[in-house]
Order: sequence, then structure tokens, then C-alpha cells
Amino acid sequence: MSSAITLYFRILLVILILTLSGCSTTPEEVTQAETAESHNVGDPRDPFEVINRPFWTFTWDYVDKYIAKPTSEVYTTYTPPFLRTGLYNMALNLNEPASIINNVLQLKFTDAAKSTGRFVLNSTIGLFGFYDPASDFDWSGEQEEFGEVLGSYGIGDGPYIVIPGLGPSSVREEVGDYVDGLYWPMVVIDFWPNIARLSILALEGRAAVRDQEQLVFESEDAYEFIKNAYFQNMKYKLYDGNPPIVINEAEEAEIDAFLDEFEDID
Repeated sequence: MSSAITLYFRILLVILILTLSGCSTTPEEVTQAETAESHNVGDPRDPFEVINRPFWTFTWDYVDKYIAKPTSEVYTTYTPPFLRTGLYNMALNLNEPASIINNVLQLKFTDAAKSTGRFVLNSTIGLFGFYDPASDFDWSGEQEEFGEVLGSYGIGDGPYIVIPGLGPSSVREEVGDYVDGLYWPMVVIDFWPNIARLSILALEGRAAVRDQEQLVFESEDAYEFIKNAYFQNMKYKLYDGNPPIVINEAEEAEIDAFLDEFEDID
């Protein structure tokens, strides 16, 4: 029930963003926007950029700077390594039942079997997931989300959304997270234990990108940088680390024409 409450909150935020984006333009502004579009077409993945950018500024400049980053640094610095690893293992272990179902829905039966083995072994011999004996059998720890199930059947990411205080997301990911929260055991976890689980995952997630945050500071547009990185990561996860190589024919044609000019000079 608690995970459902958290997901309801996130879904309500998504609905609020969609509603505000529809109510935030007057007829005059629409005319101006249409005129501007004739000269400069925006990113079709990000139709709510006018709302997303302030949300990103709030999240990065305030929530991350003053809360998420310092809290993560304190947690990773002062928590004993064995305890930190164990708590993180337990948090991930609770995701395994959802991963089993999501693998089956994608017809990834071998991965589903590995996830089943991981959950059973780690929940018993591993003391409710604190230890990870399944890794000794080379059973992959990659977990599948329902958003990836939707993507595997051709459903796109949908509009890009920045959840205030949480960061980048998309309509497909939010729907996927909602469905994942309906699986056992998420649906029966009480409120505070679920908050503890989400906090551990968030702290570890923030710590994992500590070495890459300088790229954000050095980027010309941090908002665009994070947005592009988000979609690249979603694509990477959807294709299990092997995304197809997409060739931009227009760019290839320009390069060929450029090279032909050099050949003509010779």
C-alpha cells in the first residue's frame, strides 16, 4: 500500500504538469509560439520544457545541492561498507519479483529463471537479501522494469518530464513504475519500510554519479545534457546494453558531399 501511495503522488505530479502545460498559454501566446515554431522547431521529446526547466533548476540547484548530495556523502562516508552493501542488496532484492514478471512478459525466460533463482537464494541463504550468494553462480543482477516491457512492444518514452525534487522521467517510465509498485511484495510493504528502501536506493544512486557530475557543470546547457543522457540511458536499458546503431542519413550525405569536394580539389 505504501509503494502505491508514493506512486500515486508521482502520477499526480505528472497529471499536474500536463494540466499546467495546457493552461499556461493564452491564445496570443499560442499564436506567438506557432510563429516561433516556423523558425525554430523545439525538441519533440520535450513538449513541456517551459515547465520542466524551472523544475530542473529547483531540483539541481536546491534539492540536490543542499539535500541529496550532502546526505549521500555523509551516508557513504560514515556507513560501514558491509552494512551499506547489505542494505543496498536488500533494497534491490525486493525488486526481483517484479523483474521476474517483466522478463516473462518480454519472453526472456532465461533471465526470468535467473531472477527467480536470485530471489529465492538471496532471500533465504542470503538473509532476506542482505548477502548476495547468487552472484557466486554468475546469476546476473540486471533487473527489468515494466517501462522496459512497454518499450519492447514498441511504446515510446512519451513526453519528457522533470519531477520536482526527483529528477528526469517520462510518461512511460512513470506508468512502468506505477505497475511495478502493484507487484508483490511492493504492494504490501508498509509506508516507513518503503521510505527506507527508496532512500537507500536514492542515496546509492546519487553516490554512483558523483564522479560524473563535473560533466554537468562543464556542459553548455545542463538541462539539455541531462535530458539527452536520460534518453540514452533509457535506450541502453531497453536494449540490455546493446542499442542499435542509428545512422543519420542526412548527416552522412553532408559528410559524403564534403569529402567529394576534397576529392574534386585533388
